[in-house]
Amino acid sequence: MTFIEFKKLLLDAEISLPKFSALIKVSEKNIQSYKKKGEVPNPIAVSVRCIAKLHELGVDYRPMIEELELKAKTKKGSGFKKKDSQAIKPIDKNSE
Repeated sequence: MTFIEFKKLLLDAEISLPKFSALIKVSEKNIQSYKKKGEVPNPIAVSVRCIAKLHELGVDYRPMIEELELKAKTKKGSGFKKKDSQAIKPIDKNSE
């Protein structure tokens, strides 16, 4: 699915991109990155298509998705690392 088709389905579902990203616990920045690629990944495409269809049928999909208790994934290794307190241990001159 192209990013343009994805955005049209969001409009059909009457949900903004920020609200969609919060609902499925994927960062808005990640979803916006698909614009450069021109396509959205299959799981995102399936999700938005189902949401648009449920909205068209008058089904409130939000509680169903919230019941999944999705967790936002975070990047590991970003930012500063804590130094190991053992690695900075001062040398005891009396023990030599």
